[in-house]
Amino acid sequence: MKTFPFVSASAFCLLASLSPAAAQAPAGIAVPVQIAPAARADVPVVLRNVGLVQAFQSVLIRARVDGTLQTVNFNEGQDVKPGDLLAVIDPRPYQAALEQARAKKAADEALLANAKLDLARYSDLAKSQFATRQSVDTQNTLVAQLNATLQGDAASIATAKLTLSFTQITSPIEGRAGLRQLDVGNLIHANDATGIVTITQIHPIALIFTLPQDTLPEVTAAIATGTLPVVAASSDNKVELSRGTLLTVDNIIDQTTGTYRLKAVFTNLDNKLWPGQFVNARLTVRTLQNALTVPSTAIQRGPSGLYVYAVKPDQTVAVTQVELTQDDGKIAVISKGLNDGASVVVAGQSKLQNGSKIASSAPGVSG
Repeated sequence: MKTFPFVSASAFCLLASLSPAAAQAPAGIAVPVQIAPAARADVPVVLRNVGLVQAFQSVLIRARVDGTLQTVNFNEGQDVKPGDLLAVIDPRPYQAALEQARAKKAADEALLANAKLDLARYSDLAKSQFATRQSVDTQNTLVAQLNATLQGDAASIATAKLTLSFTQITSPIEGRAGLRQLDVGNLIHANDATGIVTITQIHPIALIFTLPQDTLPEVTAAIATGTLPVVAASSDNKVELSRGTLLTVDNIIDQTTGTYRLKAVFTNLDNKLWPGQFVNARLTVRTLQNALTVPSTAIQRGPSGLYVYAVKPDQTVAVTQVELTQDDGKIAVISKGLNDGASVVVAGQSKLQNGSKIASSAPGVSG
């Protein structure tokens, strides 16, 4: 009488799960599966990665002069244009400085006029030898000195006007105003770190994303042929947010990650993209013409590589090794292993083995 080593129930279940035949249907019984034909189609080659939405331009509005914030002329979230008045700082000290500079210039102009009259008198007296040549030269020097003083006065007036203009704070770009950082009545200083408000341009808006360095030759070759489309999708890839175009590729590869950055631009008229938002970027670099395709669910992975269960005319299946050009999770492009007109199993593979009998139905139809 033969004896067998004891095997626990848990160990038996583990061994059964490791056995390929454990989940297979009994011989002679057709396995219900879904099948789909391999079809020819034009398939875009898409490179994907997560991207970060950035404002096309962003400006932190700061005061350039000290003073009391007199008025705030924008609403939070308001769209503004270049030159729109955002805030006013109390202009009275700077208006007074301008008037002081103008008064000094007027006084120096009066001195110059008198000096010119004295020069004319000395010149006439010198002709009759009632004045020395030295006195004429001295007066001539004084006139030149006062002319230079007037030039300095003009520069002081221009500086005072410029400083006064800084009390009128305007938007340098077109964009949307963020949250106000200061209220009316606060004393602000030139170049305060917090600023008054941030203006961000979101029409258009930019998307920054990265790709592996191995894709760079393909991308640069595609750029040479024309404009490349970029799609921004939601984080779960279920919603297409916006369509744009590739603007440029960064001029350096990050050695720590082996990736390079790309920048795409979107018109974003519907405001579906927002600065700081993470989205999935999809860059189409070319289109595979008349490629042989199968649903991605048909692709199986085994010790020898990728394979599919190809359906034979006698309603049995054969394990067929395949090679892929790309697989985007929905459509797999077959480069080697299948012929036109072949059908493959797309659901129910868990109970199949080479030569299994099948009872097939089309995808979405119960068999």
